[in-house]
Amino acid sequence: MGAAVLPAAAAGSPATQRTQQMLQAPLLPTLLRLATPNVVGLFAMTVQIGYDGYILGRLGHEALAGVALVLPLSMLMVQMSAGGIGGATTAAVARALGAGRPGEAAQLARHALLVALAMAALFMLALLGLGRPVYMAMGGRGAALDAALAYSNTLFGGALAIWAVNVLAGIVRGGGNMLLPSLAMLGTTLAHLALCPALVFGWGPLPGLGVAGAALSTLTVNAVSALVLLAALWRPGAAVRLRSGPWRAERAAFAGILRVGLPASLSPVISNGSIAAATAAVGSYGTVALAGYGVAARLEYILVPIAFGFGTALTTLVATNMGAGQLARALRAAWLGGGLVAAITGAIGLAVALAPGLWMDVFTADAQVRAQGALYLRIVGASYGLFGLGLALFFASQGAGRMLWPLVGSLVRLAVVAAGGWVCVVWLQAPAQVFYAVVAVSLALYAAVIAGAIRLGSWTR
Repeated sequence: MGAAVLPAAAAGSPATQRTQQMLQAPLLPTLLRLATPNVVGLFAMTVQIGYDGYILGRLGHEALAGVALVLPLSMLMVQMSAGGIGGATTAAVARALGAGRPGEAAQLARHALLVALAMAALFMLALLGLGRPVYMAMGGRGAALDAALAYSNTLFGGALAIWAVNVLAGIVRGGGNMLLPSLAMLGTTLAHLALCPALVFGWGPLPGLGVAGAALSTLTVNAVSALVLLAALWRPGAAVRLRSGPWRAERAAFAGILRVGLPASLSPVISNGSIAAATAAVGSYGTVALAGYGVAARLEYILVPIAFGFGTALTTLVATNMGAGQLARALRAAWLGGGLVAAITGAIGLAVALAPGLWMDVFTADAQVRAQGALYLRIVGASYGLFGLGLALFFASQGAGRMLWPLVGSLVRLAVVAAGGWVCVVWLQAPAQVFYAVVAVSLALYAAVIAGAIRLGSWTR
């Protein structure tokens, strides 16, 4: 089956030209053109993640350990809002616009925002109510637990800011504008670089808020960014006009978002469950080990935005070609994107495995914390290329509408980390480096399951 024949009225429109490029233009330039704004914007996010660790490292290893407890849950929220519901929103809005149904696109966008509101409320209620037992179960004690609660209560108390900005960005991308969300992320990061230290340490007569100040800065800059994106969607000439119809709930519109959004959101739940299990296992080795692990594993959260930058482009590129019946081209795009992400994340992993001080020395001067983090990076860093491959193929599978095997890969990763952690800590009482080897194996298996399923024809069944 060839590419769809579009109505004559649509000929020459920007949306039609973008579609034809994805169906016919050379793959590498097309992928790079789609991904470049996302990668630039998401690079800014990686700077923000690393910068938080740098600032909080000045408060001591208890603060680092406390935020390490919160990090899996905070990144879960980011991944669900941006890659799960946000990615599903992009796909649904783009399909409606491509079919010449702008009213449906606007209705889908409004329902996506209602889903974001509900999910933000769920995160807020769950973490404000159950934060203490959750972080204690993950190994939080004493000053580290206090720091975790101070950061968590502030961040999840304002969860709506995170959900709103990511879903609004998904709507804008669905309208074909990759640049504005990237510029919004860049502006958010620049504002956070200035605001975060002022709120953490104090500025002039304003007292420092400690770890809670970092969370408050994150919420503030994201709320402003959300308002900028909302204003762009509210103007009369927007590709997706939020104010063009009534805000009434429709089952079909919710289904259009959740049909892809729920399975896509489940994978980061499982993946962050793996990280939470690893954090709990490392916590049994003591606060210093937890602090070192928290700094080292923060690098993995920087790999995710890199994969997301290419992955958003892959989702669109693969979905367009699958819809046009061009399976072979969709597969070539998936492997091309997966190879690019694997090369980038693999190079980062190799660098920190050979010279872990490049990462650890930025965040802490504590020699024991540095040593623990270096041990982790020397063992796990070598698997980062495979981890990046798995992440890229996850997004490609989202575009293909084949989410079973990515979920299986995530479950395999969780099972290996959870079972391996129990064996290492409870049964063998093995040193930390043995458990770190288990983490490395889990990342490799995650990629192997997804890549193997695609190679064996899962997209054709």
